[in-house]
Amino acid sequence: MKSVLVSAVALIDRDGRVLLAQRPEGKSMAGLWEFPGGKVEPGETPEEALVRELQEELGIDTWESCLAPLTFASHRYEDFHLLMPLFACRKWNGIVAPQEGQRIAWVKPANLRDYPMPAADLPLIPILRDWL
Repeated sequence: MKSVLVSAVALIDRDGRVLLAQRPEGKSMAGLWEFPGGKVEPGETPEEALVRELQEELGIDTWESCLAPLTFASHRYEDFHLLMPLFACRKWNGIVAPQEGQRIAWVKPANLRDYPMPAADLPLIPILRDWL
């Protein structure tokens, strides 16, 4: 079974809300909400992938030093195994604005379960809630 390394981030605003992005139509798991991020490309670290993905997907700049490792997901899907480190980030430059037509939502930690998410993301919710 193929393993896929994906890096994700919990962007946390000054009010303690976490950013979720909805997977767009045409992608696998379309319509589900997830923490922003993406695949780690060959030669990239998970942190480098997040810096790149946040620029591409949300139009914001951050730095590896602002990404704090929080937890990770390890989940077996039907076609692949996902390994996904989750980082926390409270500092970035720019205004969060979807660059790929996706919907976004700033969500209080207590309300994260109100958003349908991929199976791999669900175990991250209580860890994030307890941490915040």
